[in-house]
Amino acid sequence: MLYIVTVHYRSPRWIEIQHQYLRRHIPVAFEVWSSLEGIDASYGRYFDRVLEQQGTHAAKLNHLAMEVTHEASPEDLLMFLDGDAFTVADPMPLIEESLSRAPLLAVRRAENVQEPQPHPCFCVTTVGTWRSLPGDWTAGPTWIGAHGRPTSDVGGNLLRKLELSHTPWVQVLRSNRHDLDPLHFAVYGGVVYHHGAGFRAGELSPAHREHAPAPVPTPRLAIARPLARLYGGLRWRRWERRTSARLVRESERVYGEIAAGGEDWLRELM
Repeated sequence: MLYIVTVHYRSPRWIEIQHQYLRRHIPVAFEVWSSLEGIDASYGRYFDRVLEQQGTHAAKLNHLAMEVTHEASPEDLLMFLDGDAFTVADPMPLIEESLSRAPLLAVRRAENVQEPQPHPCFCVTTVGTWRSLPGDWTAGPTWIGAHGRPTSDVGGNLLRKLELSHTPWVQVLRSNRHDLDPLHFAVYGGVVYHHGAGFRAGELSPAHREHAPAPVPTPRLAIARPLARLYGGLRWRRWERRTSARLVRESERVYGEIAAGGEDWLRELM
């Protein structure tokens, strides 16, 4: 049995899309478990199990996995999938080949300033492996991010658990032939689409901020330094607003094409 855990938050816009694509592309028996915080309970019909949850995204994933592992067998498969992610091809050949080499496969968003950790937009392992690690999606350990600054994100503790237990994992990388954005609107391994920030429109990532304007050089004259800081801040905020607005427009355009049906949006990426 394949158990899929996914979190939807405040907006139901991806629920039916995800439901349709999963049933179109996954050929094995599976159940989908989710939470619907801030979403009408009528959408529960699209899931096999809906749990009441509050808290962070990582905490919700950990709770869903805990409930699944309490009920499932060790050899059952456990798939994590973001609410704005879904299969665009049969994932089972990739899953079976990867699990023949390592106990876990997951997206690694190398395009996001070389993020090193597994990402829950798509991750598959066995119930037994998740129990034994034990798996944990929360952030914690840091790495160097945009502009050389330390950062952490969802999956940080899972990466550290894999390292400490000497557990190998298969990295599933971005496979777009055409990029509409440095991070979002991504296909991974040729089998899974992740819209990116599907529940937080316009949020900028390290991949975006790496291209922010460089700081204004500090003037030699002390009297000019406050003016330089003011100008630099205004320039940075203008860039941030412009980049965020562009991302929102592109996100809505792509979402509209996906919701309308057809595959032109996918051919644009692949």
